[in-house]
Amino acid sequence: MRIDAHQHFWSYQPIRDSWITDGMSALKRDFFPEHLLPELRSAGIDGTIAVQADQSEEETRFLLRLAEKHHSILGVVGWVDLRAPGIADRLDHFRQFRALSGFRHIAQAEPDDRFLLRADFRRGIALLAELDFTYDILIYPRQLPAAIELVAAHPRQTFVVDHLAKPEIRARKLQPWARLIRELAAAPNVVCKLSGLLTEADWAGWNPKDFNPYLDVVFESFGAERLMFGSDWPVCLLAGTYRQVVDLISTYVRGRPTEERAAIFGGNAARFYKLRALSDEPGPRQ
Repeated sequence: MRIDAHQHFWSYQPIRDSWITDGMSALKRDFFPEHLLPELRSAGIDGTIAVQADQSEEETRFLLRLAEKHHSILGVVGWVDLRAPGIADRLDHFRQFRALSGFRHIAQAEPDDRFLLRADFRRGIALLAELDFTYDILIYPRQLPAAIELVAAHPRQTFVVDHLAKPEIRARKLQPWARLIRELAAAPNVVCKLSGLLTEADWAGWNPKDFNPYLDVVFESFGAERLMFGSDWPVCLLAGTYRQVVDLISTYVRGRPTEERAAIFGGNAARFYKLRALSDEPGPRQ
């Protein structure tokens, strides 16, 4: 099974979705599974992981409702307030949803670069492993030091870095991102998504070769067994088509063994997000 490990859906709401600026007008509309399905079929992708784009439990329920109706959604990464005093009860509530694989917080938007290390946030993180939930790390390079401390402090928790931690591809800047991502990758409980690359480059003038130095670093650091393809659709449409995103990674891994390519384009995501559970009998997470 070929899996896109990172994409989004939304019903566009200007006030809620204020992060979509005038320069991102292509995203100011609804994006639903029926809009993505033709792209998946054309690119030979069997299913996806739908990831939260809004920080609300309603967003999580919205994605879970879509997953109930569309078999192409293999898993959901939702949002819950990990800092809330009643977080244990909220996580226990969400255990009933088979499609819910894990959670994410948009930490890149937090003014405190060490937000991930806040005591109240880490208290929530500590509960995720007990319930077998994953956590997606969404950060900028300057926040990597905090992420390194976080994953070291929670060795039983499984983490995935979204978008390679957003290296400064447009500026062709490799350091200190490369040094820090190698340090993060030294933790065995962390994997990385090959996603979000196009929008970190020059939207109108990127070249596939622009990404090779950054891909070289993560392949060297994580190895093919801890990397997974993600499109970041529809955000990727700001800089290219869905097929271009798929082809970018497909071309980079073309010379690698078949088993490595299969892992990057599905096997690793299925294992990390425990997607096999979706084929079991209905019931709560164990």
